[in-house]
Amino acid sequence: MGVKVAKFGGTSVADAIQIEKIKKIVTSDPDRRYVVVSAPGKRFDSDNKITDLLYLCKAQIDHNAPYDQVFQVVQDRFAAMALTLGVDVDIAGKFEEIRAALQDGPSADYIASRGEYLNALIIAAYLGYDFVDAVGLVLFDKKGKYLHEETRETLKAELAKHEKAVLPGFYGSYPDGRIKTFSRGGSDITGAIVASAADADMYENWTDVSGFLMADPRIVKSPKAISRLSYMELRELSYMGASVLHENAIYPARQANIPINIRNTNDPDAPGTIITAEEDARDSVGIITGIAGSKDFTVMAVYKNMMSTEVGFIRRLLSVFEDYNIPVEHIPSGVDTVSIVVAKSYLEDKITDIIEDFERKAQPDSIEVFDDMALIATVGIGMASRPGVSARLFGALYDAGINIRMIDQGSSEMNIIIGVENKDFENAVRAIYNAFVG
Repeated sequence: MGVKVAKFGGTSVADAIQIEKIKKIVTSDPDRRYVVVSAPGKRFDSDNKITDLLYLCKAQIDHNAPYDQVFQVVQDRFAAMALTLGVDVDIAGKFEEIRAALQDGPSADYIASRGEYLNALIIAAYLGYDFVDAVGLVLFDKKGKYLHEETRETLKAELAKHEKAVLPGFYGSYPDGRIKTFSRGGSDITGAIVASAADADMYENWTDVSGFLMADPRIVKSPKAISRLSYMELRELSYMGASVLHENAIYPARQANIPINIRNTNDPDAPGTIITAEEDARDSVGIITGIAGSKDFTVMAVYKNMMSTEVGFIRRLLSVFEDYNIPVEHIPSGVDTVSIVVAKSYLEDKITDIIEDFERKAQPDSIEVFDDMALIATVGIGMASRPGVSARLFGALYDAGINIRMIDQGSSEMNIIIGVENKDFENAVRAIYNAFVG
């Protein structure tokens, strides 16, 4: 018998109806031995995520405002789930414990983590699995740094005691037992950690979409699904805006070379997307794997005569961004020019100061600033070995009447990034998709 770890996201565990779907999925395959769950997400568009409501409770406590009404909404939702599912979990007692803890001024991490904790209790009871808390197993040091090796060893030993178990995602603990949450993609991180500790044959990430699509369906009508994807391609696509799964959230599974399957809780028969090592991930469907991008970048184009012969010129420019703690996205360059691409949100009112620092540190001949730029990445392992990819891409944009403001191709030749004006973003994505996929 193999081992599969199944992680279910917020929409997959939003209410009793969704949890009933989970039971059918889990029990249909005896290899699905370990289940990691998020807190309940939205049941409908105008609904609230449980975690957001818990954060709201914390904010009201911090401002000495009454939080009872919001707290009651959270309690009622969990009580309704437990009642509908017919599980023997003392929800009222658990909320009394939480309410008592709230009087002592707990951390935001503690309050936010209760959504995953309670959901895991309910789902474990409903599945007939053991409940295994993440406290004392998913470990952080006293400064809040995640301890990978220590966690893997501790968790591996604990999982060996349980044939089947449900674990809450999103959090672990400090050495003194206090709750510590992950940041972005927290439950996804826990799922990957559990998969690594369990030496899983597969890590299944169940969500509300049937894997990755070749383009954003809000831009391209009915884009094709990506059946197989490499870790490298995932990183490129997620970095550029594809939001199904963030690459950093599956790093523990990647490190252990465990394949990942993105699946749809609402369409469990769909095969989804398999993410594996690069050499196993070639998809014979087409030249490119996917297209992703986002808007609102600023490009700072710097010109300096004989720049290529001036030692340290680019380093001095980049040191300015380091001084302001601003990450740089891309740095396409020529013989005497370099363009520095930064997300507009990081700049705010710092542009004038940055230009002054450029002039002081590097003495460029000229600086031009282009706002409202969008970046689009066309990604695919097979691109490097196929002639004419760039010609097809640029030809499609020319035919669509789109002006390319920037071109950047990585040394791996696995992607081509172009910069266009925000207003051309959607049309550019559609033009590229139609050129390669049709």
